[in-house]
Amino acid sequence: MRPFEDLAAEAVAADVTGWGFGWLDGRATEERPPWGYARLLADRLARVDSALDVDTGGGEVVAEAPVLPPRMVVTEGWPPNARRARELLGPRGVEVVEPGDEVRLPDASFDLVSSRHPVRPDWAEIHRVLRPGGTYLGQHVGPRSAFELIERFVGPVPGPVARDPDDEAADAERAGLTVVDLRRATCRMELHDVGAVIWVLRKCVWWVPDFSVDRYEDTLRALDAEMRAGRPVVAHSTRHLVEARRGPVG
Repeated sequence: MRPFEDLAAEAVAADVTGWGFGWLDGRATEERPPWGYARLLADRLARVDSALDVDTGGGEVVAEAPVLPPRMVVTEGWPPNARRARELLGPRGVEVVEPGDEVRLPDASFDLVSSRHPVRPDWAEIHRVLRPGGTYLGQHVGPRSAFELIERFVGPVPGPVARDPDDEAADAERAGLTVVDLRRATCRMELHDVGAVIWVLRKCVWWVPDFSVDRYEDTLRALDAEMRAGRPVVAHSTRHLVEARRGPVG
C-alpha cells in the first residue's frame, strides 16, 4: 500500500461530481440491494410516454436505460451535477431542470416519477405532477446508513431515527398516494485504503459536514493503520425501495 500522504493527496485531487462511484473500483466494495433498481427503472422507462427523475445527480442512472420515453425530464439542484447531466443526457433529448430555473412542471404531466437517493422526497409535489394512475418508483437511503464510518469521525449520533421507511410510506399516503411496494435492504460496505475513505467523505458531504484531511488527520491515520494491518473499514448502508401510485380520477 502506498504511503498515507500519497493516498490522501490523490483522493483530495479526484473528481467527486456526479453520482458515479467508479473511482472506488479496487479500493472499496458495497453489496447492492437485491431488487436491482437501475434494471427496474430501465424497464419502466421503456413502457411510459413521459417520466421525471428527481435529484438525478449527473444523470448516471437514467443514462443506463437503453430506451427513454418521448418526454424525459430530470431535476438536479447542485450545478456541477446539473452540468454533467446535460452533457450525458442532453444528446438523448432529456430536459434538465434546476431549482433556480423557476420552472413549474405542469400538473398531472408524468406517467412515472423516479428518484434514486432523493435528498428528501416531496410527496405532495410527486402527487401533483403524476398523472392519475401514474407511478412513483424510488430507491431511498434508509436510517443510520454508513453510521459505523460516520461515527468514527463525529462520535455517537443520538436522536430520533431519520429516513425511516415506514414513516416515509405514511407521508406518501397522507399526500394522496397509495404505497404498493416497500422493501428494505442492509448492504455491507468495505473500504480498503484511506484514499477511499477520504474520497467518499468528500462526495457524501452530509456524512461529516466539516470534513477535511487536516481537520481529521488523526482519525484518518488511525483508520489507515487498521487497513494496513488487514482490517478493512466496515459499515452498512441501508436502502429501501418505494413504489407508490396516484389513483385514477373518479
